[in-house]
Amino acid sequence: MERLKKINYSVLDLAYVREGETLNQTFKNTLENAKFVDELGYSRYWLSEHHNMQNVASAATSILIGYVAGATKKIKIGSGGIMLPNHTTLSIAEQFGTLEALYPNRIDLGLGRAPGTDQLTASILRRGDNFMNYDFEAEIKNLQQYFSSENKESKVRAIPGEGANVPLYILGSSTDSAFLAAKLGLPYAFAGHFAPQQFYNAVEIYRSQFQPSEFLEEPYTIACVNVIAANTDEEAHYLSMSMYQGFLNIITDKRQPIVSPEKTQLELASPEQKYMLKGMTALSFIGSKGALSQSFDEFIFESKIDEIMVSSNIFDQKAKRKSYQIVSELFR
Repeated sequence: MERLKKINYSVLDLAYVREGETLNQTFKNTLENAKFVDELGYSRYWLSEHHNMQNVASAATSILIGYVAGATKKIKIGSGGIMLPNHTTLSIAEQFGTLEALYPNRIDLGLGRAPGTDQLTASILRRGDNFMNYDFEAEIKNLQQYFSSENKESKVRAIPGEGANVPLYILGSSTDSAFLAAKLGLPYAFAGHFAPQQFYNAVEIYRSQFQPSEFLEEPYTIACVNVIAANTDEEAHYLSMSMYQGFLNIITDKRQPIVSPEKTQLELASPEQKYMLKGMTALSFIGSKGALSQSFDEFIFESKIDEIMVSSNIFDQKAKRKSYQIVSELFR
């Protein structure tokens, strides 16, 4: 399976809150997981901005990035992503400029256009709901201007931030983001872990439309997918019940902390909900090392991606780290 040895492998962490756990413990789990995968040769560890969710604690994303970067050594730490319409570009330039000054050449800035929450919460974050005409492309260019050394002549400067080496990535779950990432000549990360339907279409558009830039000469694609690995297929599928319950909670709008497999109630899902669940989790890789080796090899051949980013919603933290270890053995 030589294909597996040729691509990078990374982690997306949402700082999942487990039932009966304090937020302090949630963040400690995130830190320990990051330190663990740092030793296993993972390329990057991204944290994702979400709001108003009982099961996800990564709302103050840049603070969490600093917390994790301070305790790790080699791995790049970043956002997967910062939801740019929730912020001013100046504040993000300052925050990530600060992070880059503290942890040089180790900070990534993935940018998304979605709110990362419900519409009511988004309207509060954005101080109104007049975001129908939000110009994502213009705001990205504005952010690039704050990061550029040329901005020193401007009346408004990002200090820290100006001249900082913070690579930008465009995140997406649809073809819109693919066109934009290609046009701007930036690397592209697709959210296949919850919105896989347009994945193959989007990466094909991105590659075919890509325009080289000062930041990137060739297209670079990251596929974020659900991965649950264990010693046996049976154990992996058992562990995956927590993940499926988490997605079912999104479908039924019951945002609650992650529960252990034995506390899941997947049998209560209606046929329509099961159909939606199957669609949301189409890019999920669940099984033993042997089973995953085959399925990943086929996926990489078909998609021609450059990097796998694993999202592993596993309740048991030892089992989660075991899953990360098996993935590293596949790709290392």
